[in-house]
Amino acid sequence: MYDLIILGGGPAGLTAGLYAARSRLKTVLIEKTYLGGQIVNTYQLENYPGYEEISGADLIAKMEAQVRKHGLEIVNEDVESLDITGDVKKVKTSNKTYEAKAIILAMGATPKKLGVPNEDRFIGAGISFCATCDGAFYRDATVAVIGGGNTAVEDALYLTKFAKKVYIIHRRNELRATKIEQEKAFANEKIEFIWDTVVVDVEGEYGVERLKLKNVKTGEESTLNVDGVFVAIGYAPNTELVKGIVDLDEYGYIMTDDDMRTNIPGVFAAGDIRHKSLRQVITAAGDGAIAAYVAEKYIDSLKK
Repeated sequence: MYDLIILGGGPAGLTAGLYAARSRLKTVLIEKTYLGGQIVNTYQLENYPGYEEISGADLIAKMEAQVRKHGLEIVNEDVESLDITGDVKKVKTSNKTYEAKAIILAMGATPKKLGVPNEDRFIGAGISFCATCDGAFYRDATVAVIGGGNTAVEDALYLTKFAKKVYIIHRRNELRATKIEQEKAFANEKIEFIWDTVVVDVEGEYGVERLKLKNVKTGEESTLNVDGVFVAIGYAPNTELVKGIVDLDEYGYIMTDDDMRTNIPGVFAAGDIRHKSLRQVITAAGDGAIAAYVAEKYIDSLKK
């Protein structure tokens, strides 16, 4: 029997693990793949306090070293099912069943797909969701980035290190990215914007060769020759395991109060999986700290 189970090894889960371990709670963090989540694929962070510049991978490496120093138990297993409505929270993985008095849900979110006919065919053969993972494969190539938020603009800027031409295709006529990121993109001669436009399909023989586009205002269709496409149109919360168990908002994010409590006693949520206005590394870390602190108080209350 553990005091606390943390599901997810991104900044929220790792911060929760740090606070729990330092509070001497018997804690296990379960991550199905690798620690870090989305942030591992960010080549440069400029807005995390204390670091003028640091890569996502380096920041996570520092977080991991810190939590291991304090004795946090970390396991890499795939969670198959949850039973978290009772006093004892149970997590069944492919290897065993873990039990605890409280649980923190920090499974993050996954990049959304375009939803066009040939998308699945070209994933890994010209369609990517990670510029820092695959950008180096497109030296002197022409690529497109789909989206208009921070991730899309940051991806486009990163891709200019390799590609000779980068198109940003956005369904609106203005970006949603922060002003400083917009300024960088507008000033970069390699980047060209295609406004009010969506991708309706991806075409090619063995890999991506062109995009079929549609102007959402005029209805005019066109084609754009590209060697690759990077999709950055937002994220979907990884809440499949808790649908019908904890309260979710209309987009599938977990509803909590300011102390990260869900509608079920002893069940907390932190990070990008939670309903909130800003999803950044720093807010995920803050969520994780609060969740672990309040979880500790909950666990203490069970002893009285």
